[in-house]
Amino acid sequence: MDFDLTDEQKLLRDNVERLAAPSETAAPGPGWSRERWTQFAELGLLALPFSEEDGGLGWGAVETMIVMEAFGKGLVREPYLSTVVIGGGLVRHGCEAPLRGELAGRIASGELVTAFAHTEREARHGLIDVALSARKSAEGYVLDGVKSVVPHGDQADLLFVSAREAGSRHDREGISLFRVDATAKGLTRRAYALADGTPGAEIRLDNVVVPESALIGPPGSAAPLIERVAGEAIAALCSEAVGVMSEICDMTVGYLKTRKQFGRPIGAFQALQHRAADMFIALEQARSMAIYATMMVGESDPAERAAAISAAKVTIGKNGRFIGEQAVQLHGGMGMTMEYRLGAYFKRITAIELTFGDVDHHLRQVAQAGGLDRAVA
Repeated sequence: MDFDLTDEQKLLRDNVERLAAPSETAAPGPGWSRERWTQFAELGLLALPFSEEDGGLGWGAVETMIVMEAFGKGLVREPYLSTVVIGGGLVRHGCEAPLRGELAGRIASGELVTAFAHTEREARHGLIDVALSARKSAEGYVLDGVKSVVPHGDQADLLFVSAREAGSRHDREGISLFRVDATAKGLTRRAYALADGTPGAEIRLDNVVVPESALIGPPGSAAPLIERVAGEAIAALCSEAVGVMSEICDMTVGYLKTRKQFGRPIGAFQALQHRAADMFIALEQARSMAIYATMMVGESDPAERAAAISAAKVTIGKNGRFIGEQAVQLHGGMGMTMEYRLGAYFKRITAIELTFGDVDHHLRQVAQAGGLDRAVA
């Protein structure tokens, strides 16, 4: 298989890396910029995954991989994952025309920011563990419950909310997906910063009434759609993690070359060179698995696709933590200061590990699929 990028993909990479370039001195601050979001729209990044029929560029998972890796290097906090990857995925795979084209156009223009309100307090990492209720009414549906840890849920214009119409909270059947306006009566948001500084929110829906047209797909059958889009999001997160790890490695090697002890750079000591080499090997392993996850998001067999993506998430989580810990130790006291950029990158790689399931969760998924070797084979 040819893994070389095309000329168009190389141009995309170069443009996004310039746009997302991190500051050389200060740690990235909290929040995100509407001005920068508009720049993303002007560059076509927000239209990237949508078909040309829906007003997009018609590109795919490889281009998303390129963008997310560049965003990882620059520690971009804009809601690209929430809006374009997840929200865009739900629109592309779940909505029919002309609604699909309308929502895709609003996302591509930068007008619409979305968030996926799916995680609940008791759910841990289970995608089908949904308790928020959806009751049929004369006006459509009544949604009642709470969603927690919703990235960019505090400023989203539109929320994709999973709710249970039937069955118990662990049943695969009975889950529906709804489009809910962020200003809907009965919907409240409590904003807070997540562990890595990403804006987040707790979303409470107290008897929120939505029309039947807000339903995405057949009622009670949203689980396959949620799992498919979650897989695409995990692949994108793996690519972002590679960007974060790459930047951490570059920062560490640069520090080893400039920090002097006993009259010479500490990078001259062989023991530290070996540790830097181990970091590089872990980075390249992670890069390979991120590419593998990207290739597998289009796999038609859901079980094979899920096993491959879980295998990638395991490698990304383990190697990301290893690289972060080694970088902090090799930086010495500098690595422990909150003002230095390294701390922000380490927090982001930790947050990526926990998003859509940590290492232990995905290791169990791989084991149930027959083992890591079988999943990657």
